[in-house]
Amino acid sequence: MQKVKAAYKARINAIRRADNISGYLFITPSVVLFVLFVAIPFVYSFILSLSKAIPGGTMAMVEFGGFGQFKKALNSREFWNSLRATAEFSIPVVFFHVVLGLLLAVILNWKIPFRSALRTVFFVPYVVSMVVVAMIWRFLLSPGIGLVNVFLHLFGFDRNTGWLTNPKYTMAAVIMVAVWKWVGYHMVIYLAALQNIPGTLYEAADIEGAGAGQKFFRITFPLLAPTTWFLVIISVINTFQAFDQIFLMTKGGPMYKTDVIVFYIYRNAFTYYDMPYASAVSWLLFVVIFVVTYIQNKLSVTDWNY
Repeated sequence: MQKVKAAYKARINAIRRADNISGYLFITPSVVLFVLFVAIPFVYSFILSLSKAIPGGTMAMVEFGGFGQFKKALNSREFWNSLRATAEFSIPVVFFHVVLGLLLAVILNWKIPFRSALRTVFFVPYVVSMVVVAMIWRFLLSPGIGLVNVFLHLFGFDRNTGWLTNPKYTMAAVIMVAVWKWVGYHMVIYLAALQNIPGTLYEAADIEGAGAGQKFFRITFPLLAPTTWFLVIISVINTFQAFDQIFLMTKGGPMYKTDVIVFYIYRNAFTYYDMPYASAVSWLLFVVIFVVTYIQNKLSVTDWNY
């Protein structure tokens, strides 16, 4: 009997070892790719941020420079201008993402004609690549022949308005495109959350004689709070990392009006070839996003239930 038990235990252990080996083999490619393309660049960028570049030298010739690159960034007007431009871009985009996404979700959650088609129409821009979106809108907003100017000219506006070349309009134009691109994603997430709210809550509110506004602000909006916080965090991170849209539509101009921080990092790294300074600014961006996300998480820690 003891021999049978021992053989059974040995067999179980062998099966477990085989399962463990299989599991490790399955995750090995992902671990290798993560180490090569995330972990190593992450560490190397920090090492570079503590280095100083030698004019005319190669990457192999950088020397240790302490926190000089961070001091250079914090004393740079261009760096603070990039943070300001990022805030001017991020805050309105996040606001309209949440507000318009919620509004569209509420409307398209009703039983209205062509509801499914309308959901698709609003969601399609999210599926399209930002490169394609930026190029299309760059043509639509172009002076003279752009369809936006052609349409507005019918109402007496100047047909040659430079939406992407005039500092007064450029930021508004890129904000509009970013909202148009991403609002469908927020709408879909809100729709999923709306459909998870128990209908019995609305039935009870109807019995109590609550109006549509009371039901929205006393039931719908409070129960969507976790979803709202999630979307705010995601939207803040995405807008702080905006690059492809800015690169293709404005290249940070005019007059550095749309010189958001990621484009500022790109310009220093691949135009001025100052990799140590670009790495330092990247780490400062990491700190800013970390702090903002941490504050948002602390503010949103609430036991939401119904």
